[in-house]
Amino acid sequence: MAKRPREVRYGKHNMDYVLLTVVLFLVCFGLLMIYSTSTYIAGVDFDDPAYYLKRQAVSTVLGFVALFFVSRIPYRVWQRFDYLALIVSIILILLLLTPLGVTRNNATRWIDLKIGLTLQPAEVAKLGIIIYLASIIERLEEIGKNTLRTPKGLAIVFIPPTIVAGLIYMISDNLSSAIIVMGIAVAMLFVAVPDYKWFIIIGVVGIVLVVAVVLYASGADATSSFRLARVKAWLTPEAYSTDRAFQTLQALYAIGSGGIWGKGLGQSMQKLGFLPEAQNDMIFSIICEELGLFGAMAIILLFVVLIWSCMVIANKTTDRFGALLVVGVMAHYAIQVILNIAVVTNSIPNTGITLPFISYGGSAVLFLLSEIGIVLNVSKNCK
Repeated sequence: MAKRPREVRYGKHNMDYVLLTVVLFLVCFGLLMIYSTSTYIAGVDFDDPAYYLKRQAVSTVLGFVALFFVSRIPYRVWQRFDYLALIVSIILILLLLTPLGVTRNNATRWIDLKIGLTLQPAEVAKLGIIIYLASIIERLEEIGKNTLRTPKGLAIVFIPPTIVAGLIYMISDNLSSAIIVMGIAVAMLFVAVPDYKWFIIIGVVGIVLVVAVVLYASGADATSSFRLARVKAWLTPEAYSTDRAFQTLQALYAIGSGGIWGKGLGQSMQKLGFLPEAQNDMIFSIICEELGLFGAMAIILLFVVLIWSCMVIANKTTDRFGALLVVGVMAHYAIQVILNIAVVTNSIPNTGITLPFISYGGSAVLFLLSEIGIVLNVSKNCK
């Protein structure tokens, strides 16, 4: 009897456990860092040092429940809800304009679910766009091999995520999530249409536009626009050390004081009221302060393994729709990790964006784990 090829996996226990193990470690480490980072401010504001930990733990448990069920649902089922996913995403974003919208820090980005929980529509939209684009790209490819390269095909692919990204930016003033949505769309189209010269041209044009904006902002009045003020604060943070660049400078102080090995877990000074929102967007700086360069590189390495695992699954899956789903999830994680670390290290202007699985945020961890559930289900159908 001929032996089965070793590179082909069979049976019901062929889930990608490397990916699952990395995610479990990141989530547990995230809970540990949230507790370490937020104990002081939670004790001051809520008289409960574990306030943020408890809330994040509830969302994490819900996220793993979602991961468990989603990983057992055949991923092909999601193709039936492609248009519904897009419509629900848009409706939820529009609900921010109703009395259900919750405003925090001068930004309306959450919906009050009236059960003691809030939901961030931008997180739903990221998953909704992944499902919609994976389905619509496959359908267009079935019509004809070159359909995606036609103006009509490109419009069908790009107009919906552009609308969603525009609504996220205009209604919730969430530029980072809008960028992620468009980044997911570009990454999925890049994989579907390997016509690299056009993407190189688009990239060059994008870089030129960014440079032009930076040059314009450097000479503009800082009070003329909120976004321009952030760019000026990025270029000369010391000149805005008391307002626009205060958070960035405190994060850089935390990174610098950590050195190679760090001060030790729980020994951060910046989290003691100096660094605003330390448990959210800037948690990576506290990781650097407490665990040093060594700890920061270890976390970055884990994210590299996570993204690499997704890429391997996308390459080995036997189905186009499944491969595109995984590419969308991989792009989501990669873009968000890169943007968060770039913001914390002042490599790009400050924009609110969380570090996946580690930063505080209930909606984020719930949908990030749901996406992992989809990827794990796709991994069962790999060669």
